[in-house]
Amino acid sequence: MGGYSALGLLRHGLGAKAWPPAWREASPRERYRVVIIGGGGHGLATAYYLARNHGIRDVAVLEKGWIGGGNTGRNTTIVRSNYYYPESAALYDLSLKLYEGLSRELDYNIMLSQRGMMTVAHSRHELDMVRRWAGAIRANGIDSELLSPVEVARLAPLFDTSPQARYPVWGGFIQRRGGTARHDAVAWGYARAASTLGVDIIQNCEVTAIRRDPTGRATGVGTSRGEIAADSVVMAVAGHSTAVADMAGFRLPVTSYALQAMVSEPVKPVLDVVVLSLATGLYVSQSDKGEMVLGGALDLYNSYGQRGNLPTAINVAGAAAEQFPALGRLRMLRQWAGIVDVVQDSSPILGESPVPGLYINCGWGTGGFKAIPAGGWLTAHHVATGHSHAIATPFSLRRFTTGALIDEAAAAGIAH
Repeated sequence: MGGYSALGLLRHGLGAKAWPPAWREASPRERYRVVIIGGGGHGLATAYYLARNHGIRDVAVLEKGWIGGGNTGRNTTIVRSNYYYPESAALYDLSLKLYEGLSRELDYNIMLSQRGMMTVAHSRHELDMVRRWAGAIRANGIDSELLSPVEVARLAPLFDTSPQARYPVWGGFIQRRGGTARHDAVAWGYARAASTLGVDIIQNCEVTAIRRDPTGRATGVGTSRGEIAADSVVMAVAGHSTAVADMAGFRLPVTSYALQAMVSEPVKPVLDVVVLSLATGLYVSQSDKGEMVLGGALDLYNSYGQRGNLPTAINVAGAAAEQFPALGRLRMLRQWAGIVDVVQDSSPILGESPVPGLYINCGWGTGGFKAIPAGGWLTAHHVATGHSHAIATPFSLRRFTTGALIDEAAAAGIAH
């Protein structure tokens, strides 16, 4: 799996041999040092950083379906670190900093576009909240700028900032380092890099059981392709975290919901910033292909289905037409949903589980994509060293017994 280059592209364009597969299609062995359940972004990033940062290459990533076929390929591609609490700010800014160098590190263009993430306030109360939020972000050492209504209109000319707007614009703030990245490229880049370092990536391999020895320690997994022993097991399965925890015999404070999004037919460039409206929950950006990417709130019922419901889709499309009148006649091309793992305090769970030898990476809710590099980095650190990284320590499962919760509901985009 050689490096990509302009010269290589020219050679292949002139009829050279076909590109090799991006990663090896491995068959499961009987034993690995580490088995990772879940072939999404967090699982692949964990495998890559285990190999790259810690030299642990005897690793298997087990994916029930196909690489990136879960939440990693079913989101709105937004990356940002504009979080309120210092613990969250450190976590998500680590991720954004890793994103900023990821294309070069992986030798794979993840199409990072730091076009800015703008949050818009539509009332005096929202503006007060925005001022506190932006101030806390700056206090955490992260870029954040308050915006006047005139500046909001300048950044997003199609946004209805007129005096008669149903949702009047009072102001907002922007994190200019925020933006978007190509979700498939993130998954494929990590898979390719991990495979190059010796990690086995095994698709169509469903985990059916967590094996434990008489002391209760996790010793491997049962799968649709046979038994696999391991010294350590990592679960990075997002909305299916409770199902895997049930296999291991413990419960997680996680509830799964569908979070849907949609894209319109493509149009010429009209929006070069990501916009979040606090009044409607609408977030919208324009893809590199010209599609308007729209998302909103969770479907408010428990679900493991990768699909949404019509009322939520209507609310999202209606908010877009109301707040961006010029988009009102666009046709929607496709719709999808991811299964998000929401925790009571809207913050992730990282680290050890109640089962020795089984590690957790879950609870990202609506923020899983933006956190992929940090989630992988921090989980790999814990597995390799046996202790939690300082950034990950506040997000351990123990906080639900100590009461040290990190309630990031607003910054996570989840209503209280």
